[in-house]
Amino acid sequence: MQNVFETGLLNYIKKEQLKKIQKIKIGLAGAGGLGSNCAFNLVRCGFKKFKIVDFDVVEPSNLNRQFFFLDQVNIPKVEALKENLKRINPDVKIEGILEKITQENVRDMFSDCHVVVEAFDKVKYKKMIVENYLASDKLLVCVSGLAGWGNSDDIMVRKVRDKFYIIGDFVNEAGKNLPPMSPKVNIAAAKQADVILDYFLGGN
Repeated sequence: MQNVFETGLLNYIKKEQLKKIQKIKIGLAGAGGLGSNCAFNLVRCGFKKFKIVDFDVVEPSNLNRQFFFLDQVNIPKVEALKENLKRINPDVKIEGILEKITQENVRDMFSDCHVVVEAFDKVKYKKMIVENYLASDKLLVCVSGLAGWGNSDDIMVRKVRDKFYIIGDFVNEAGKNLPPMSPKVNIAAAKQADVILDYFLGGN
């Protein structure tokens, strides 16, 4: 039975399309700027099954770009994000794991997912996700370069393999002189979600 959100969504996509994407389980490696914003875009598209893995809590410095709110500061990100996503679609099924992804657990962490969204800040963790899932049968969507502001048209989608996409400008990693800001972070996260939507529904 469809809820009010899903009934509204059917003004834009077909019922069989909604049924198709609601069977897909999305794994989010990180619930920060990329992960939280990619997640709300996917929920708004009709995706319903998520595994969200993050060990951190919401901090004031996150609020400039992440899908959290002032009253959620100090709450674990996986809990806060689950709450926010359910405000869009109350029937989403979210498995929140408050744990750090490591070399020891990364290979099994998303074994039950159809998609792995790499949503980390640091290059070494991005690399860990790619190394462990590149040869898998899962759709892998990563980001490289989205810091600062301006030149947002430089954020592109690059198809590396049939099931491996990288999004970004491939130059501007976040650092002291290039802070992560909401516009470019959101653009990259939205492009991650769009790649996933297009992969399962095909072009218009």
